[in-house]
Amino acid sequence: MKPLKVLIVDEVQSDKLLEETLQKYGFEIACLPLQSLDLSAIVLSLLPDIVVLNVFTPTQAMLKAILTINQSHSVPVIIFAEDQDAETINQVIKAGVSAYIVDGLDTKRIKTIIDIAIARFREQQALKDELKKTKSQLEERKLIDRAKGLLMKSQGYNEDEAYHALRKLAMDRNIAIGEMAKNVISMADLLK
Repeated sequence: MKPLKVLIVDEVQSDKLLEETLQKYGFEIACLPLQSLDLSAIVLSLLPDIVVLNVFTPTQAMLKAILTINQSHSVPVIIFAEDQDAETINQVIKAGVSAYIVDGLDTKRIKTIIDIAIARFREQQALKDELKKTKSQLEERKLIDRAKGLLMKSQGYNEDEAYHALRKLAMDRNIAIGEMAKNVISMADLLK
């Protein structure tokens, strides 16, 4: 198995503890200083497997960049920070950070923290994927019901006949029934 690529963005450059510890555990490391860094652009160019931020406190720009990262190249983001403020913690969670560790840069715990953050991230991704799939199925169901209603109104079918007609149309054209429902709705809109 190839090593995971970790992007470390470090506000404390004099301390190489995080970088050295992760290298010891076999991670492939890219370590960059924090100053005026476009975090989302760097992540999109490097495509790391994990992003680790070692900062005093996460800034609004940093949290916005994490949101952008989660939308374009979703990866686990771990923040080691000094800020224990409840509002900061709430903002960090809303940004989609997988782990926020306060005063916890202990070499014995780093590997475990990263493993837990990755597991938590994967679980959240699975839930997001399931939600997306369910929403898509619901939208398709609504389209099918609308197309059935149009067929019932225009052809005088009952609900069962309308569904079977829609299904037959989809099978004859070798397309999904949801796609056929979109076509029926589009055609009905054109004929208005």
